[in-house]
Amino acid sequence: MIFPLRDSPRPSTRPVVLWLIVAANVAVFVWQLGLGASGQLDAAIYALGFVPRRFFGWEQMGGAALDAHRFIPLLTANFLHGGWLHIISNMWFLIVFGDNVEDRLGHLRFLVFYLLCGACSMLVQGWVLPGSRVPAIGASGAIAGVLGAYLVLYPGARVLTLVFFFFQVEFPAVVFLGVWFLSQLTNGAASLSPAAGEAAGGVAWWAHVGGFVVGMGLCVLLKRHQRDAAPRLRRDWTTRPPRGLWT
Repeated sequence: MIFPLRDSPRPSTRPVVLWLIVAANVAVFVWQLGLGASGQLDAAIYALGFVPRRFFGWEQMGGAALDAHRFIPLLTANFLHGGWLHIISNMWFLIVFGDNVEDRLGHLRFLVFYLLCGACSMLVQGWVLPGSRVPAIGASGAIAGVLGAYLVLYPGARVLTLVFFFFQVEFPAVVFLGVWFLSQLTNGAASLSPAAGEAAGGVAWWAHVGGFVVGMGLCVLLKRHQRDAAPRLRRDWTTRPPRGLWT
């Protein structure tokens, strides 16, 4: 079990879009809490979450191929979460890695990048399990795209990591993200086993895998020309304290 505490590059701009995304996720989660454990919450998750069977079987169910209601969940599903741990862990990963990616891509490019990664991650999850009736929700697919971009932009950065909740170890970003991606791929492969069941343990592993790969590709297309100086490394860690189907 590894968990990032902070990374070394210091962004040169304020991550305005990142904090707007965090605020939007928190606002939606508060709205979900307001629905309580009623049938309203289940109905909202089913309506706004990404259901592969509904998306890929839309025309067979009588819907128009380009009906907006078919595609809206590709966006809205990324702002729904299944509980406190789900949203806190997702937002933490986004905050740790997202500020530097926004710094290098630029604010507007980062917003487009984030939303595209989220939508594509849902499509990958649906492509792997097209008959699933379980709504996929959560920002992890989009955040996985941010991690993929981080690997492209900052492979030599350092990530201060909490290992098994006890030890703090500084890993190169390529190692941390490589281990993270391998774990998602391994769990995704395991989820395809007949014994795993449709929900595959409650995590949309293939959304993570898809988001990461898409993020790497989109980063190459969207990043600005490298005109800035190399990012400064934050080395004063010793004086600072650490800080449906879920994706």
